[in-house]
Amino acid sequence: MAFQCAVKLGIPTAIHRASGTASLPDLVAALSLPPAKLPFLRRLMRLLVNSGVFAAADDTATGSAGMYRLTPLSWLLVEGEGAAPVVDGHPSQVLVVLAATSRHCVEAAMGLADWFGKDLPPSSSVPPSPLKEVHGAALFEESMANLDPESDSMFNEALAAFDHSGFATVLRECREVFLRVEWLTDCRGGDGRAVKAIVEAFPHIKCTVLDFPRVIGETRTGVVNYVAGDMFRDIPPAQAVMLHLVPYHWSDEDCVKILANCKKAIPTREDRGKVIIIDIVIGAPSGLLLEAQLLMDVSMMDYVKILAQCNKTIPNGEYGWKVIIIDIVNGAPSGPLLEIQLLINVVMMVVTKGRQRDENEWRDLFKTAGFSDYKIVKNWELELYLRSIDPKQCSQILLLTGFPLSLLGK
Repeated sequence: MAFQCAVKLGIPTAIHRASGTASLPDLVAALSLPPAKLPFLRRLMRLLVNSGVFAAADDTATGSAGMYRLTPLSWLLVEGEGAAPVVDGHPSQVLVVLAATSRHCVEAAMGLADWFGKDLPPSSSVPPSPLKEVHGAALFEESMANLDPESDSMFNEALAAFDHSGFATVLRECREVFLRVEWLTDCRGGDGRAVKAIVEAFPHIKCTVLDFPRVIGETRTGVVNYVAGDMFRDIPPAQAVMLHLVPYHWSDEDCVKILANCKKAIPTREDRGKVIIIDIVIGAPSGLLLEAQLLMDVSMMDYVKILAQCNKTIPNGEYGWKVIIIDIVNGAPSGPLLEIQLLINVVMMVVTKGRQRDENEWRDLFKTAGFSDYKIVKNWELELYLRSIDPKQCSQILLLTGFPLSLLGK
């Protein structure tokens, strides 16, 4: 809540506009706060400095000094004119913070203890998320739009900002993944921002966006083809199918269905068919990144279904057609990275049926969906490596951690 307070007040932007450092009186004036609130603002800033959101300009540990500056985290929360494009076209991640601390999410989290004590519904193997149980609606579905259109819009905009953060890095550092791709379908591609970036970086690739009719709406462009549909039912055939931060929204059972449909949509490995997954791989991290991953995992309690549909969509062929998944793979980070991973994992448990997965859990999903092998490229702090289960097998998955990239082929 202290973090939310800083974002709503606009403290990151105020510090940025004050040439990068600001005193408490500077902030009180810039934010039009009553002067009597200065001592209370000091308390808030001391906490946020200790949490790494801001830094004391004199590098004191307590943050009790009078000057404050931005950290890499709060730099992502700068808004308005002068904000640098720090996140691939999304200069601010403010909506991500506001969505995670919204009334709907907080009330769902407050009911977490009651949710744990309830048995599964008789006809279901996966419990509804705490958010759906409390509010009777699910994120990113029509039920939320009917319940609260304004919040639904905020959640979708926050998702777009989060999903596309770092995507330019993926395209820059993993060019080999896309170089031989000629025809790509982006599942749940929304307004097509990701594939537009792909086309800009690789003009030879013909891209299709698959999403629900209400999401695509009247979106049209001569560069990208838009198809209204449901990845759980059918995925348009393509040489490569991409899942960009899709699996973490869904249960294992749903993910298998999605991957199976991806597999049906792509040709064989020999025909260069592949599934590209950009997602997080959880390992044994520690610190802030792990915390964030675990929070998201708690909020995202359905992914096997999607993967199974992907498997159905890709054809067989000589060069191995692919399903491309852009999602999170939980690796083995430590420190702040691990803490962030764990926090995200828990948030996902609260607000969805999805979760983040470690490498063994990803492997199980791929095998259940019918893929025989995969490759993981871990690339977030520019630490790249390739790992393969069995390169002699006819299927292939490439997974990029941080925002890992996975390639699956028949």
